[in-house]
Amino acid sequence: MTDIPQADRNAWGLGQQAGAQAVHLTDEERSRVDARARRELVEAVLAQAAFGLGVALISGWIGGVAALLSALAGSLAYLLPNVLFAARLFVATFRPSGASPVVFLVGEFLKVLATILLLWIVAREGGDRVNWLACLVGLIATLKGYLLVLFVRLAKAR
Repeated sequence: MTDIPQADRNAWGLGQQAGAQAVHLTDEERSRVDARARRELVEAVLAQAAFGLGVALISGWIGGVAALLSALAGSLAYLLPNVLFAARLFVATFRPSGASPVVFLVGEFLKVLATILLLWIVAREGGDRVNWLACLVGLIATLKGYLLVLFVRLAKAR
């Protein structure tokens, strides 16, 4: 990067922005940030699980056992890889350097691949027994489960 002239680095956004300064946290501040990150990771995963379970129960009430199991399968296809990824990020909050952006990006990519693989297994093993509407609603509800956390925070703020 030292071979790139300063004017080009600034034009490409590689140089330090005018007035921008690095943020230095004390050990106490870093500890509070890490504790909050851990709490929010757990809250997000629990909210996703709650949304997925709620949709599965409603699907089962409306469409019977096949719909309930299909919604659970869709929910778990996203929830399982996400729990593993969240656990990886949770552990990284205990390291001084935290998780690097590369680890985060690779983790997100692997999470998407794992979700696709699990949905493929559901299709292959479930065959005609899968209620795809319930499965997709379970998947989407779990994907958007973090909205439950946002709504709860907004309600508390009022």
